[in-house]
Amino acid sequence: MSDAKKPALTPLDDALASLLAQVRPLHRHETLPTTAARGRVLAADLISPVDVPPADNSAMDGYALRAADAAQVLPVTQRIPAGSVPQPLAAGEAARIFTGAQVPPGADTVVMQEHTEAADGGVRVTQPVKPGQHIRRRGEDLTAGSVVLRAGTRLDAVSGAAALTGVGRPRVALFSTGDELVMPGEPLPPGAIYNSNRFTLRALLEGLGCEVLDLGIVPDRLDATRAALREAAAEGDVILTSGGVSVGEEDHLRPAVQAEGSLDLWAIAIKPGKPFAYGSVRRLGGDGEAHFIGLPGNPVSSLVTFLVLVRPFLLKLQGATRLAPRGYRIPAGFDWPRPDKRREFLRVRLDEDSGLALFGNQSSGVLTSACWADGLLDNPPGQAFAAGDPVRFIPFAELLA
Repeated sequence: MSDAKKPALTPLDDALASLLAQVRPLHRHETLPTTAARGRVLAADLISPVDVPPADNSAMDGYALRAADAAQVLPVTQRIPAGSVPQPLAAGEAARIFTGAQVPPGADTVVMQEHTEAADGGVRVTQPVKPGQHIRRRGEDLTAGSVVLRAGTRLDAVSGAAALTGVGRPRVALFSTGDELVMPGEPLPPGAIYNSNRFTLRALLEGLGCEVLDLGIVPDRLDATRAALREAAAEGDVILTSGGVSVGEEDHLRPAVQAEGSLDLWAIAIKPGKPFAYGSVRRLGGDGEAHFIGLPGNPVSSLVTFLVLVRPFLLKLQGATRLAPRGYRIPAGFDWPRPDKRREFLRVRLDEDSGLALFGNQSSGVLTSACWADGLLDNPPGQAFAAGDPVRFIPFAELLA
């Protein structure tokens, strides 16, 4: 029996720092119509070409007037809907005005219609007024030349610009290895399993703005695996696989990557998801290298390692400045008396009455736990807790956005 010690587990934060140190943001930039910019990362600061709002405008439906004239009945000399250009307002006059309409020159206040009444062919103000009330000032949101969004911002919903400069989509080559894999919808022979990781990972990649090059299932042969890696490196910035990076005789991915480039195997101190591989694959002709990332094969392990390691890697590749998801302190709705020595990511659901509820089976092979859950409970190594204790909750809304 060998007395060789197993390699020490790498803390997640150290592994993430090492992984991110390998990233150089893409230099491919493209002009995007605003309607196609959601989820993309800005490559250049977005500058406002105009003041927002472009002129003083009314925050209410009501009447524009001089505050000094508010004690008298005022004739209404014009009607100003949004989008029209008003005439100057003389002393002792009022203008009917609507929300968003430009305030006429000469007026210094807007009185909401509920604080007025008709009187003697004009309008009377029934409440005290202050100069400037209910007026949105020109440029109070943005001034011309100011920075609206900084380069590196990942866009959610934007408006007001016809086009933006975005970082090009990362090209990620995705493939699976294993003669036991069968596509969903096909008959399942004895000994075979459905290839769920392929669809999960593709959806996650597309959600991060990546262009996915799906190379399908590669046969369990060394020559076929090396050929797939060469094809993937020629077309992709990143090669992503799940499973198959081990020392088994039928696991050809590890020697194939080592033959076509370099590979580091990490044992990360997280549960689920301990095995993780990072390396590179040379492009033919000496045209640089493609990143290689190998995820564990169990579906929940593959999902968790993608979310906590691959997601920030791909965001940094696009030049994003915010890589970490937001977490929230929420009471646990259950006891956790026997924590693992590794950092745990438990599948949990928000419960209005008890806080966070735990899915009963936390096995790395039970993907239904992720379908059931609202997010992950991020528990430090060796940290026991009881129901009611605050714990860190990361919603899937943060991890999948």
